[in-house]
Amino acid sequence: MKNHYPGLLPKAHLWADVVLLNLSFFLSYFLRFSDMSVFYKNQYVNLLLVANLVWVFTIYIFKTYHFTRLSYHFNVQLGNYLKALMVHGAVMMGFLYLSKSGEEYSRYQFLMTYGLFIILSTASRATAVLFLKLYRKAGYNFNRYAIVGRGDLAGLIREFYNDRKELGYRFYGMYHFQDKENEIDALESMVKEKQLDYLYCCLSDVNDDQVRQVIKLGERLKTQIRLVPDFRGFMTNMATIEYHDMYPIIQVNTKPFSSFNEQTVKRLFDLAFSAIVMILGAPIFFFVWAAIKISSPGPAFFKQQRSGRWGKMFYIYKFRSMYTDADKMGMQHSKGDSDPRITPIGRILRKSRLDELPQFINVLKGEMSVVGPRPLYKYDVDMLMEAAPHDFQRLLTVKPGITSIGQINVGYADTVAKNVERLKYDLQYLKSYSVFDDVQLIFRTVQVMVLGRGQ
Repeated sequence: MKNHYPGLLPKAHLWADVVLLNLSFFLSYFLRFSDMSVFYKNQYVNLLLVANLVWVFTIYIFKTYHFTRLSYHFNVQLGNYLKALMVHGAVMMGFLYLSKSGEEYSRYQFLMTYGLFIILSTASRATAVLFLKLYRKAGYNFNRYAIVGRGDLAGLIREFYNDRKELGYRFYGMYHFQDKENEIDALESMVKEKQLDYLYCCLSDVNDDQVRQVIKLGERLKTQIRLVPDFRGFMTNMATIEYHDMYPIIQVNTKPFSSFNEQTVKRLFDLAFSAIVMILGAPIFFFVWAAIKISSPGPAFFKQQRSGRWGKMFYIYKFRSMYTDADKMGMQHSKGDSDPRITPIGRILRKSRLDELPQFINVLKGEMSVVGPRPLYKYDVDMLMEAAPHDFQRLLTVKPGITSIGQINVGYADTVAKNVERLKYDLQYLKSYSVFDDVQLIFRTVQVMVLGRGQ
């Protein structure tokens, strides 16, 4: 029987948050004033009313509770909630600032309300996600589905749900058109008998007329139809679907960070983070500059041509870690601690990665990003173009970075094998972008610097 309470979970989260917001307000009021008897006699009743109205308006604008069974994940739910909460807090602060009686409200009570609300709401989400995961794995609250088609694509759909029991999808058979009479009637009987919620239709195994019949069948029996195109083998990049009037257009992501939002967010993060490092790190810059000037003759800074986005060459800036006549030995990879070209202070700079600090100038100029694949020498580029041309060509579609996941996991690459290994790590970074991932990689880089594991 098709009775899975559709839409119940978003409503449950919505009302749970409303209750928790009010509960947090009451608890913080009690902790601050220890007397609930006068609550309804002062202006806090009005403040609570405004808080509820603003919350309803905020979650409506941000569609905080718009999710499906497939998109229901703790991180996504918490992210959407915190986004709405930050806007709610900003609006309420503005209300208190503009209100004539704003000074009469307790700032301590205001902050405690949000602190309690975050703790309680996060706990409720974690509990709901964990309970639902265990509940569905136990065999309850499941959706029934069948597949039209018997090719490899049908097998992939089954494998997807078999590996994710927590989604609550149970397989109820396959059906394959064989160009016989009354086939759609046989499929309809199968849907009725097994009371299917979903019917997956593999487009590579059916023709246009059969697709239309399957859709009409779904309309008659109130069964959801999911059409599954087969893009295997030629679309390995991330893709998005745009609608031009009523026509869906699949946009293949041939270059990472191609959307306006991704480009804007990444560039703003790069500019803000680089400016902060340059300002707060000014004493460190001066100390390193002085140490280099005192320890060996020559300039404190060093620049060298590297390959940037789209293979365009640019000059990368670093603190000098080698003697000024190091180029007499020819262009070659570093030999690590035994390299006679490296100065004593240079060894410290390389281990701590402090020699990379001037590259924030490259970031501000727009030639590099804080996080991204490391910029390479031209002969390293030629080597990788021969060893892994397709993968490396994709790596050239983004700006190089001061740090990268490949640099953290592999370190300095002085052989073809290490370069290819580092390349594979960096390709993982290109699959999706988020500021959280960049911050996480920066923290890992700081660990490398503090522990002196750089090269």
